[in-house]
Amino acid sequence: MFRYRLIRLLTNILRLILLARIEVLGREHIPGERPYIVVLNHNSTVDTPVLLLTFPLQKWRFFAIEKWQHHPIYGPIMGWLGAIYVPRDDIDRRKLREALDALEEGTVFGGAPEGTRSRTGQMMAGKDGAAYLAARTGAPILPVGLENTDVLFANFKQLRPTRLKVHIGEPFTLPKIDRRVRAKDLPAYTHYIMIHIAAQLPSSYRGVYADSPALQALLAGEDPWPYCEKVTE
Repeated sequence: MFRYRLIRLLTNILRLILLARIEVLGREHIPGERPYIVVLNHNSTVDTPVLLLTFPLQKWRFFAIEKWQHHPIYGPIMGWLGAIYVPRDDIDRRKLREALDALEEGTVFGGAPEGTRSRTGQMMAGKDGAAYLAARTGAPILPVGLENTDVLFANFKQLRPTRLKVHIGEPFTLPKIDRRVRAKDLPAYTHYIMIHIAAQLPSSYRGVYADSPALQALLAGEDPWPYCEKVTE
């Protein structure tokens, strides 16, 4: 745990420099047992550091776009903390196997299904990597909504403090279907995952999921899965 303690210390110093305060809502939802999969919206380079400050000290694995592997500062740090570097548009079987092995060993896996940062602060369509991992392992999924990471650096340039909000929802598992999960089922599962992230966020952050009938059902306390299934029809 030394590496995580060190990075947490350095990240906390950086947080103070950037005039940021972190408010955590739903910390009690963090599972006591591992493994589980953390999914979040992705608006800033500080999203992963915010997670490290928010969650208990623990071993992590996570997908990161391979361009960061060659960054002189971020590359070694992210690799040290458990990054699995993947291409922007595709994840090969070897990388997926590495992620599955980590989960089977009891490691917490974190990732942003969108695959890249949103430039608008609003959610973009999710990709199927997290759905694949959850379907293969049955691991619980913990939805996290990050608020105000998208304005942190702009605020800092104006010397304005920023309150970063971390909304942690209740863990859930993917709905069961009466046959083996296939590739064609993953988009519905991805939609199911993404609306759980969207439900943690203010409406202005929900982006492409703002008008999702599945999200509206979830927010109303109804079963959203039938609406997710229609995504693939």
